[in-house]
Amino acid sequence: MKFLAEINVMPLKALLDPQGKAVNATLRGNGYPNIEGVRIGKHINLEIEADSYDAASVQVTEVCSRMLSNPVMEGFDFKLTQL
Repeated sequence: MKFLAEINVMPLKALLDPQGKAVNATLRGNGYPNIEGVRIGKHINLEIEADSYDAASVQVTEVCSRMLSNPVMEGFDFKLTQL
């Protein structure tokens, strides 16, 4: 079976997000004072061939933990859908 994994990798909330702060300041300076809490991360889509949803989920979790995110600074979540 083929699955699509839609992965979001974001900086941990406890850590400073300099990109998010810069974008937030730019938005405020351009007339959007009501927008706050900007955080910048990565969105990754990948297709995976696996025998089951659970097997695909295990592989995506491993890939995210080992290669797509830095667990010291980032967290991740993903949505898995069968194609």
